[in-house]
Amino acid sequence: MSHDETPFELDLSRPSSGRVYDYWLGGTNNYAIDREFAERQLALAPEIREAVRENRAFLRRAVRFAVENGVRQFVDIGSGLPTQGSVHEVADEVAPGESRVIYIDNEPVAHAHSEILLKDTADPERHRALAGDFFDGPRLWERVLAEGIDPREPICLLTVALLHLMPAEQEPEKPLAFYREQLPPGSYLVLSHACLETEDERVQEAFGKISDDYRAKTAVKGQGGLRGRAEIAEFFGDFELVEPGLVWLPQWRPDSVFTGNPARSRALAGVGYKRR
Repeated sequence: MSHDETPFELDLSRPSSGRVYDYWLGGTNNYAIDREFAERQLALAPEIREAVRENRAFLRRAVRFAVENGVRQFVDIGSGLPTQGSVHEVADEVAPGESRVIYIDNEPVAHAHSEILLKDTADPERHRALAGDFFDGPRLWERVLAEGIDPREPICLLTVALLHLMPAEQEPEKPLAFYREQLPPGSYLVLSHACLETEDERVQEAFGKISDDYRAKTAVKGQGGLRGRAEIAEFFGDFELVEPGLVWLPQWRPDSVFTGNPARSRALAGVGYKRR
């Protein structure tokens, strides 16, 4: 995609959360306003870039795990931009031409970018982008099924780096419980969530400032909801946590031995399995 010629109207008066994330990943689907904003956040907490990349690496490992265990349908809510090792790319690496992927985001810019990127990198018969909101519940799920997701076959639902954007008063556990109920046996829930269970006051202060700035400058609404381990675990409901359970991002089935401090990723990750 050319940054000079785009088929939709761009709002460059404020950064896009999807493009900021893309920049932290090392992607090129971002603009000067996104890069400037992203660098301000890095000045407060340099570990953000490492955390974002660990989060994307976790997504790749989780998708690979789901495909290797027979899943061929993926619904990614809060997907941002499908770039830098996204769900459809990983799924097709493991099982070429077999997986159907639905990307969902409520940010208009992210959705518009997604449609363009998918035209270049994906199969339009199997990979689609929807403009939708996590809180739409039944209405959103009807649209997902209309895109060809079969409710009789296992589905991998991804809510990666999403729920910490939602404060407790929004009750994100309710729509998530609805989505879990729609999944047939053999399905998986892939989830990661920022977790500041740390006594490092510098980190707590920095992430507080980042959250405030992020909400003020981007389209993200609400005050966010940084939660502890027990609260994050509740999002899985009665799903069985796949080994090694709910752990720091780099600890979830790493491709190689991890020797650093896993808590620097500042987020917990897990995969839940619906047995029945």
